Amino acid sequence: MDIINLIERIRELKTDKMYNDDFLLTWEKSDDEVSAVFTVADALRQLRLANKSVRIFDSGLAVSLFRDNSTRTRFSYASAANMLGLAVQDLDEGKSQIAHGETVRETANMVSFMADVIGIRDDMYIGKGNTYMKEVANAVAEGHRDGVLEQRPTLVNLQCDIDHPTQSMADMLHIIHHFGGVENLKGKKIAMTWAYSPSYGKPLSVPQGIIGLMSRFGMDVCLAHPEGYDVMSDVVDIAEKNAKEHGGRFTKTGDMKEAFRDADIVYPKSWAPYAAMEKRTNLYGDGDDAGIKALEKELLGQNALHKSWTCTEDMMKLTKNGSALYMHCLPADISGVSCEMGEVEASVFERYRVPLYKEAGFKPYIIAAMMFIAKCKDPAGMLEKLSSNNAGFRWQALI
Repeated sequence: MDIINLIERIRELKTDKMYNDDFLLTWEKSDDEVSAVFTVADALRQLRLANKSVRIFDSGLAVSLFRDNSTRTRFSYASAANMLGLAVQDLDEGKSQIAHGETVRETANMVSFMADVIGIRDDMYIGKGNTYMKEVANAVAEGHRDGVLEQRPTLVNLQCDIDHPTQSMADMLHIIHHFGGVENLKGKKIAMTWAYSPSYGKPLSVPQGIIGLMSRFGMDVCLAHPEGYDVMSDVVDIAEKNAKEHGGRFTKTGDMKEAFRDADIVYPKSWAPYAAMEKRTNLYGDGDDAGIKALEKELLGQNALHKSWTCTEDMMKLTKNGSALYMHCLPADISGVSCEMGEVEASVFERYRVPLYKEAGFKPYIIAAMMFIAKCKDPAGMLEKLSSNNAGFRWQALI
């Protein structure tokens, strides 16, 4: 769609509940709200490509807290904030008063003066990340009600223990563009499969985010993994419910070949067993270093039993016409490149390298769209204003 049609599409969607609200889990958002994020992301992208400024802030702060390593999401968040006119400040817990026992409520308020957005990645421990994000959200809401904060910062989930909404929605927008529109996705098969990795402890939030979101579009969503590599049952229930409500299909299998067979999209990605992640959380809570090392050794051995679960050229031949769209959140464990044996064969990865980079390129716009809708009471009206702005320079603030 061109920018005018995108703006008109946004007008048709109900987004009022997203104003001054957070974005934590995709399944907490309505179909209209999810669609609005995609549409605003496309509109922002078109405006930027046309060299139009999309800055809606003359000042303000986007606070980031990364409790796990990140490349794509960290820079996507910074790019999104900068594009909208916000400065970015990372909260380094090691250099803050958190180390001296400062409470979550106090930290949340102290970093939020003149802050419009807080982005948090906390994906390491089951039962912790999403809970922490809600605690921060409640603290800043209370601070705003009490008059401590001039505005109520929006919290964006940059990955937690349950979901990775900025990743799954960037993936979905990539799929929408690849197949020429959301109306073309009904019946398309996506195989979200476990794949072998020589490392352990990868979060479950990517596969959970994928099945929790893709099942809303009438797609045939297949979750595949070896025995013992289950994801959270609550998310499986959500995927099953979504598929039933949206005229799609959700299935599970313990056979990677079955998942790949006739698939339109394949997403081979390693993750740790849910039960093991729960155990690791408890061991860290108890400070049991010996137990953690023993668990790591156990899980690496368990992974090694499933080295056949890898995306090879032969596996790709099983897909629809042998040309399914290969997807990954990156970085992938590439056999013969980043490791001896991993999630994907080098020739498969290289053939899809450019599409993979383009897939990642949607994330800054998805994050920017989440911020934009939360901070604009009338998103369509603001986009119309930006579209008519003749400043011509991306870095010139909108007055």
